[in-house]
Amino acid sequence: MLHRTVLFGLVVLLAAGTTQVRADSDRARVIQGGGTSIVTGGGPGLAPVITKFGFHWRDGEGKFECLALVPSESAGTPGSGNFDANAMYVTGEISSAEIYGVRAILKGLATVTGLGARTHLPFTATAEAGGPEARMVLVISGLTFDEVVIDGAIQF
Repeated sequence: MLHRTVLFGLVVLLAAGTTQVRADSDRARVIQGGGTSIVTGGGPGLAPVITKFGFHWRDGEGKFECLALVPSESAGTPGSGNFDANAMYVTGEISSAEIYGVRAILKGLATVTGLGARTHLPFTATAEAGGPEARMVLVISGLTFDEVVIDGAIQF
């Protein structure tokens, strides 16, 4: 009997860890984040890319911002560690949010300037809760940016 009780408890715990929560139907839920990240693998020509990002979702609506910066100087030259050139800017409205355990999936439409520039582009941002070392993956304009937070936090 004890074996069955333990097994039942384990099944309940495992199921709870994979349950989907739709934040757009749970209006009390808040998803927010902001900070600085580094894009793994860099950008074109393996140039390092730093992003400044911020987003929030509350009461069925939200905003998403992400500014990608690259050095204006070539690697190995003075100033090559200064992230001072705007490579891409994404700004848009979040239309839906879903939470799966420690990950939130945000979807919406955005305007992009710089790399992949266009308006009314669908985007998906998958954000992992946590501070430095948390991940965020942004998919927009046919591009995927796998980012690691180096400063800031993502909460929900």
